Amino acid sequence: MTKIMKSDPFYDIVSVRDTMDRMLDSYFGRSIAGFEGYGVVDLDLYQTENDVVIEASIPGISPEDISISVAGEVLTIKGEVKQERENKEADYHIKERRYGSFSRSVTLPTQIVADKANAEFKNGILKLTLPKAEEVKPKTITVKAK
Repeated sequence: MTKIMKSDPFYDIVSVRDTMDRMLDSYFGRSIAGFEGYGVVDLDLYQTENDVVIEASIPGISPEDISISVAGEVLTIKGEVKQERENKEADYHIKERRYGSFSRSVTLPTQIVADKANAEFKNGILKLTLPKAEEVKPKTITVKAK
């Protein structure tokens, strides 16, 4: 069975950019593009028959400090991890915990119904379940014999 796939040049460009960002992040040990101090928001994006699912690792943040928006085919996750309080009297030997704002945008692979989206946050993992639009779900056509 041959599967016909719609080509989306913009998605390919975003995919290449994401790959380059990750390569540079792993080389330099931190993000150098698009983030203001917090670092990279790692995520998994996959599809089921009815949904697009995104699972993002955002440790050290409260659900109230996360903002999610969808504009066209682009989903954006924003937030801010606030530093509790720096101890000015201490001499830090290691200070790796990141604070600050972050933003991560991804192009969705298909149309979704944003009004019916579900967002859950547990143990530092944000799980978004985005129902696919009815017009993009596979339809079965029954062949009748004559």
